[in-house]
Amino acid sequence: MKKSIKKIFGSILVMGLTAMVFTGCTKSKKVEKKGNDKKVEKESKTDLTKVSSREFARLMGNGINLGNTFEAYGHKSGTDKEVKFYETLWGAPETTQETISNMKKNGFTSIRIPVAWTNKMNFEDGDYKISEDYIKRVKEVVDYALNEDMIVIFNDHWDGGWWGMFGSEDEKKKEAAMELYTSMWEQLSESFKDYDNRVVFEGGNEEIGDRLNDLDEDFNPKGATLSQDECYEKALEINQKFVDIVRASGGNNENRFLLIPGYNTDITMTMDERWKMPTDKADDKLLLSVHYYTPWSYCGGTGDSKWGTKDNYTEMNDLMKKLSKYADDGYGIIIGEESVGPTDDGKEKTNDILWYTNLYANCDYYGYTPMLWDTGNIFDRSSGECIGEDLGKFFKDAYENEKDKSEDEVKSAAKKTMDDALNDAPDTFQEKSKIKAGKDKAIAWIMWNAGDWSLAYSVGDVYKPDETSEGLKATDVEVTGEGTYTVALDFTETANQMSNNCAFSAVGIYNGEDLFPGYIMDIKSVKINGKDYALKGEPYTTADDKHCTRVNLYNSWVNKVPEKGTRTVSGKLDDASPTIIAGDALGEVKTIEVTFDYKPGDEGISKNDNNAKNN
Repeated sequence: MKKSIKKIFGSILVMGLTAMVFTGCTKSKKVEKKGNDKKVEKESKTDLTKVSSREFARLMGNGINLGNTFEAYGHKSGTDKEVKFYETLWGAPETTQETISNMKKNGFTSIRIPVAWTNKMNFEDGDYKISEDYIKRVKEVVDYALNEDMIVIFNDHWDGGWWGMFGSEDEKKKEAAMELYTSMWEQLSESFKDYDNRVVFEGGNEEIGDRLNDLDEDFNPKGATLSQDECYEKALEINQKFVDIVRASGGNNENRFLLIPGYNTDITMTMDERWKMPTDKADDKLLLSVHYYTPWSYCGGTGDSKWGTKDNYTEMNDLMKKLSKYADDGYGIIIGEESVGPTDDGKEKTNDILWYTNLYANCDYYGYTPMLWDTGNIFDRSSGECIGEDLGKFFKDAYENEKDKSEDEVKSAAKKTMDDALNDAPDTFQEKSKIKAGKDKAIAWIMWNAGDWSLAYSVGDVYKPDETSEGLKATDVEVTGEGTYTVALDFTETANQMSNNCAFSAVGIYNGEDLFPGYIMDIKSVKINGKDYALKGEPYTTADDKHCTRVNLYNSWVNKVPEKGTRTVSGKLDDASPTIIAGDALGEVKTIEVTFDYKPGDEGISKNDNNAKNN
C-alpha cells in the first residue's frame, strides 16, 4: 500500500521547530535535559514570526486532538471541583508529559487541545472570570507539547451549549453571549500572550454556525430564532471579534497565528458566498479550520461498514479541491478534526487505511494539516500504541518518510497516490441487482442512523447504497411518477440483529425535484417490526438541496417546521410536525417499512402562499 504523507515546504521543513517557549523570536535558546540532568542549549533555526500562513500549515505536519479531556463538561456539577474532576470526567486519564511524548514518538508533530472554559466560570451570574487553576493546568499541558517541539492549538470547544445564547429570543441572553465570549478571550489572550508562535488560538469549534441556534433547556429553551442568513452574519461577527480581541492584547499576540473556524467547520457551508475570513491587521497570520468526517455513517458510526468506491474517492477529492480556494487566497488550511472511529467493539473499520491514505495524500498535495480526532479510542494513552499495527505504522511513518523531500516531490507522490487509488477503486460494493443511480432516475429509500450510531444506511440527500452497515438489507425502489411506493430496511442480519432506537431517519427520493418538481410524499403507513405504527403528526415534504425530495421521519435537530420550501397534503403549514415517529423511544427495531403516495403538489403549500391560503 502506498503511503503519501506529510508535508514539507522546501528546505523550511528540514529546520527544527525549537523556538523557546515565552519568546517570539528564532534566535532564542531552548534548555533540554539529558542524562544526569545535564543542561544542553540548542539554538532555534526557524523564525515562526516570519513564516506565512500557508508555510505554517505545512510546518505543522500531522496533528492529533487531545479529545474528551479538557472539553469534558462538568459545569453543572459545580465550578469548585479540582481541575482533575473535569479533565477525567469523560474517562480520559490525567494528561502527563509521557502522554504527549508518546504522541510525538508516534508521528504527531502538532496537537489540538479542546477546552470547555466555562467548567470553571460562574457565567450564569454574569461572572466571566476563568479560575486560575484551570488556566494553569491547560498551560501545563501546552508546555508538555512545547517540550516536544510540537505546535499547539487550543480553543473553546462545545462547552455545554452556552453558544445557543446567541440564538435566544431573549435579547439580554444574546448580549450576555458576546460578553462571555469577549471576556473569555481577553483573559486567555492575556494569560498566553508571552507564548511564542508555536501556540495557536482557535476562536471556537463547530458551534460557530447553525449551532448558534442550538436548543438548550438552560440557554435557549425555545430553539432557533435566527435565520440561517443571520447565523452567517453572527458567525462573521464572532470571528472578527476574536481576531480584534487577540490583536489588541499585545505581546506575541500581535503576530500570533489564529485559527478561524469555518461555518459549522463544514467545507460546503464554508464555501458559501455568505461566509468569509475576518480582516486582520497582522500580515498573513490567519488559518482556516474545517472538519472532515465524510461520510459520517462510516467515520462517526460505531457499526462496521466499508469505504473505497469510486464515488467515495471522488467525493473526498472534490471536497478537498474546493477547499483549495482558501489556500489559493493565501490561507493555511487545518483539517482540525478527522478520523474513522472504531467499531463499538473497539476494532478498526474495514478499509480505514484507504480513507486515511487518500485524505493525507490530499493534504500533502494542497498543503493542508490533518489533525486526527482521538479520544483514546484510536491512540491508546496508557500503552502509547495505536489500535491497529498497520494504522499505527501509517501515522508513525507519515512525517518521517517525507521530511527530506521537496514540496514538488511530496506533491508529485501525493498526486500519484490519489490517481492510482481512484483508478483501482470498485464502482460499488453492492450486489449487481442494486438500483444504479443516475441523473435520469429517481430512487426512493429510507435514510437511517441507529440511536447508538451503530447502524446506518445512505444518510444524506444523495443516494449512496454503499454507505451501509454490514448485513443491513434495504428495499429501495425506482420512482417513475405518480403512484404508491414502499421502501424498507431489515436489520435482522446485522451484528446485533436490530437497530437500537433511531437517531435520524427520513424517506428520500433522489432526483425527485429534478424529475418531478413540486411533488408530495403522502405517508400512508409506517410498519415497525411488521406492525402498524401510529404517526405522531402530519409529515411535510421538502427539498433542502433543491434536488432530493424528502420527508423526515425522525430528526431531533429540527424542532419546528421550516416555513420556506415546505409542502403539506393539507395545505396548512401549522398542521405539519417536525418528526412523525418517536425515534428515541422505538426500542428494538428489526424492520421498518414505509408506504407513501407520490403525487403532484397542487395541494402543497410554501411560505409564499401560506398566508393567502389560510386567509
